[in-house]
Amino acid sequence: MKAKIIITPKKAVLDPQGKTVQGALEHIGYNGIRAVHIGKYIEIELDSDDRESAKKQLEEACYMFLSNPVIEDYKLEIE
Repeated sequence: MKAKIIITPKKAVLDPQGKTVQGALEHIGYNGIRAVHIGKYIEIELDSDDRESAKKQLEEACYMFLSNPVIEDYKLEIE
């Protein structure tokens, strides 16, 4: 199995890196961009065949270690 995790800043949190990229894109002529959000993408390969147990463990890892739940949201997908 493979887990894919996308971590992004919460919508209410200022994203200075995203604002910088948005400004740069507009500066070089890409208009109409409402917002840019910069995040992290993590892939984890698993040896487990127990999908539910793996998901439970990864949910805990995302909340406790991989993301900062105060300022970030995450999306977990297991293939």
